[in-house]
Amino acid sequence: MTGGGQSRNLILAAMIFAVAMTFIDQTIVSIAAPEIQKQLGLTSTGVQWAINAYLLSLAALFAFGGRLADTVGHRKMVTLGVVVFAAASAMCGLTPKGSLAEAWIVTFRVIQGAGGAIMFPAALAIVVHTFALHERGKALAIFFGIAGGLTAIGPILGGYLTQWTWRAIFWVNIPVAIIALVLIVISKPVTVHRPARMDYRGLALIASGVALSVFGFQESSIWGWSSPGIWLAIAVGMALLIVFYFVELRTPSPLIEVNIFRIRPFLVENLVLGITMLVFVPVFFFASEYAQIGLGKTPSEAGLVLLYFFIGFVIAAQIGGRMLDRVGAKRPVVIGCVLGAVGFWLWAGKVVKLDFSSQELDIVLAGAGMGFMLGPASTDAVNRASRLAYGEATGITQTVRNYAASLGLAILGTILISQLHSHVVTSLIAQGQSSAVAHTVASHISQSQSGSVSSIPHYFRLDFAYATRSVLRVMAAIMAAAAVVAVFGLRAGAQEEVAEPAEDTEGEVLA
Repeated sequence: MTGGGQSRNLILAAMIFAVAMTFIDQTIVSIAAPEIQKQLGLTSTGVQWAINAYLLSLAALFAFGGRLADTVGHRKMVTLGVVVFAAASAMCGLTPKGSLAEAWIVTFRVIQGAGGAIMFPAALAIVVHTFALHERGKALAIFFGIAGGLTAIGPILGGYLTQWTWRAIFWVNIPVAIIALVLIVISKPVTVHRPARMDYRGLALIASGVALSVFGFQESSIWGWSSPGIWLAIAVGMALLIVFYFVELRTPSPLIEVNIFRIRPFLVENLVLGITMLVFVPVFFFASEYAQIGLGKTPSEAGLVLLYFFIGFVIAAQIGGRMLDRVGAKRPVVIGCVLGAVGFWLWAGKVVKLDFSSQELDIVLAGAGMGFMLGPASTDAVNRASRLAYGEATGITQTVRNYAASLGLAILGTILISQLHSHVVTSLIAQGQSSAVAHTVASHISQSQSGSVSSIPHYFRLDFAYATRSVLRVMAAIMAAAAVVAVFGLRAGAQEEVAEPAEDTEGEVLA
């Protein structure tokens, strides 16, 4: 472990500001999604890709980022990641209108994701290395809790910035990046790393596999599940991921040491993270859409919906982190999954009332469930790795998390559009439209949900609420499934520190 208490806290602050950009971007873009869609003329699927491209890039490149951190140096990768992320954010804010808009914003969202992918594993590895095992739960509770708190500012800030210009939601990352870089220079975090060859074959396989499989799920709402192209993309993507696994087993210096999955707690924690991440990031997008379309709120008002979620998240993250240090991961992970399932189910039962005040406590409960389990599950998984592989272990857990988030957004987005289409058809037929006209109109408006809140008819708001209810019920079922995995897969008890031989540390000069 490095440095005294004050030094460790400064390092923690530096890493929090570094990763805060990635957290802020997950929510601030969701809040601005309807305005971006309207201003740039994107389809509903197009704006979903503006969000999903970032998550997809993270998922595809996290393993690469974690491996780079362990072999090149964690501080170097955090610094590089912050610079890349901030530069890509600036370019997203400069997206031109017209035919280039969709390709431009999706491209730089991919680059943003790449910056986050090389930054986040290194940052988390620095925090894990800086604090002793019995202090990590508390430290990472602060790490995830404050990062979550900064994310909670994102929706509110995003709502007000969007009223000025949606472009500012990307530019806000630049001052955060500057603060992070200054803190990194001052705190000078020191960690161990071990130079090794890079497995570019493995990188190509995992990146292609993730991209193709998620693309298939994402486009299913447009092409339809009967399209051979959808199943081909999913099948080839999955096949490449299977090939990746077996190639890595035979690679002397692999991108991912897949044998780490033979460690039972590591495997189970990643299963839990993968299941719950089908919900965690997508809920920001769907809650924002529901608030603006179903409840008729402005973007700044919609930010309050996510703020309630983070009130529960931040408070529970502190409790869950301390519980991890005392009794191990099983209790907070199980409690979190159960609370999340109950919260999402109760929330689903209230959305069709179109009354936000009746939903507030349920949203807080759903956020608390996520806060309880997210930090302990992530920390316990990384704790299972050698300190020379903290970056790699973090890269694996983040790959699982972001791949699942991409799939969740795609699958739940398909459910939302399908349910919305069905309810709109029923409403239009009830108003006297023919079945053919109703299906045509429903297909159009379920793919294009932009417009001022005052112009959205009441029947459509209610139909969108019913579609959102279906999504939230699926989220509740997903969290319940994660609880079952945690109950039967995890063992009770805190992990013990294992002594390891000393290694050379990074130099004091930033590279």
